Amino acid sequence: MRKQHQQFSIIRCTVVFVHNPFSGFSTLPYTRHVRAKLRDSVFSGVVLPKLTVLSCLCFIRSQWESKFTKRRTERKRVSVKKAFTAPIYSSRAPLTSAAVGDPELVVQEVQRSLNMSRRRLGYLSCGTGNPIDDCWRCDPDWADNRQRLADCAIGFGKNAIGGRDGEIYVVTDSGDDDPVNPKPGTLRYAVIQEEPLWIIFKRDMVIQLKEELIMNSHKTIDGRGASVHISGGPCITIQYITNIIIHGVHIHDCKQGGNAYVRDSPGHYGWRTLSDGDGVSIFGGSHVWVDHCTLSNCHDGLIDAIHGSTAITISNNYLSHHDKVMLLGHSDELTSDKSMQVTIAFNHFGEDLVQRMPRCRHGYFHVVNNDYTHWEMYAIGGSAAPTINSQGNRFLAPNDRFAKEVTKREDASESEWKKWNWRSEGDQMLNGAFFTPSGAGASSSYAKASSLGARSSSLVGTITVSAGVLSCKKGSRC
Repeated sequence: MRKQHQQFSIIRCTVVFVHNPFSGFSTLPYTRHVRAKLRDSVFSGVVLPKLTVLSCLCFIRSQWESKFTKRRTERKRVSVKKAFTAPIYSSRAPLTSAAVGDPELVVQEVQRSLNMSRRRLGYLSCGTGNPIDDCWRCDPDWADNRQRLADCAIGFGKNAIGGRDGEIYVVTDSGDDDPVNPKPGTLRYAVIQEEPLWIIFKRDMVIQLKEELIMNSHKTIDGRGASVHISGGPCITIQYITNIIIHGVHIHDCKQGGNAYVRDSPGHYGWRTLSDGDGVSIFGGSHVWVDHCTLSNCHDGLIDAIHGSTAITISNNYLSHHDKVMLLGHSDELTSDKSMQVTIAFNHFGEDLVQRMPRCRHGYFHVVNNDYTHWEMYAIGGSAAPTINSQGNRFLAPNDRFAKEVTKREDASESEWKKWNWRSEGDQMLNGAFFTPSGAGASSSYAKASSLGARSSSLVGTITVSAGVLSCKKGSRC
């Protein structure tokens, strides 16, 4: 090594050190000349002569560099500093007490750490920690491949493909003049067709239905790119059909319908008795996914699933201003609901809600990473021995001291409901909220009520921050 005309400066160095009053520098496998330079160096404003260096990763570069190279080095230094001070994810690899003797290994280790930081920073630039949203929302060209959304479902409804394998149908007419003979271009005309369809909207619309919107299988209602409201009349019915996705629609102020003829396919219409007035009614349906909708103020439930419905995911919705929010299971006597499996994930249960978030009967229910900020009576209830697996939720109890309990068992004595499998795992309880568990504590008892890995409840605010209908514009991320 030539000593004249050369000096050494520490360009990048990650150091772990402790004070050792009885010794100088520990023996590092570098030359005495380098150790002397390190001894006299200043790192982050701290002089190091009385410190023992346990592990040091340094990239040593000649000080005789061109001005261009120095400017480039400074830019890199600033970039590295930003990478290593990311606010959420720490990019520092754990260091061992063993010194690294080979300078080439030093360089490789530094480069590996920098690459890891860049990958993480790239993730942070769009990622939310919400696995559904991170699957598609980062793509500014989402409108060019709308059906990709169908590959992003999670939970028990993860196989709901809707109209993924069909054509795109554009709704151009908000009218619903004739429920028996719907006009082409209307939403009703689209949902009754036999073939798979991915239904979108040409412009903002308020659709006031005359009767229930009775859907046919393999349909997606995709409101992205427009403000679509279904309100002021009967709303959506999913009856004895499969593969339905409802995404990005405002559903509110739904009324009862019925005592009228309604078409449910191109070749059939029939007489409908009085409907319940739900926002979304799932009656004997399977493989259903309701995602990023905003629901409020309906006659009966916001989302109800009954009569043997199963394989359902209800995710990323914002629900508010309602009494009986969500019923899962028709009655204690209807045993066909014993096979029901429903995932309720990443939803925000918001202002002016009273109860049933959800109310469960018989089946298996995974309630995971939801934000409960309002209830007046209780949040999660049930009867007829349902299995309820509550994981990673955030429960903020009301100020009413008689309504702090998250749970409510109905139509059963304590000796009976103590056998029901209800558990709270990793939930965050605020303002005195508490969950009363029951049944077996073994994880195997909840196998049929487990549909995805729960995130920490401390992340619920971030995961659910975009719950409800998103603002999406073509050419931009949603």
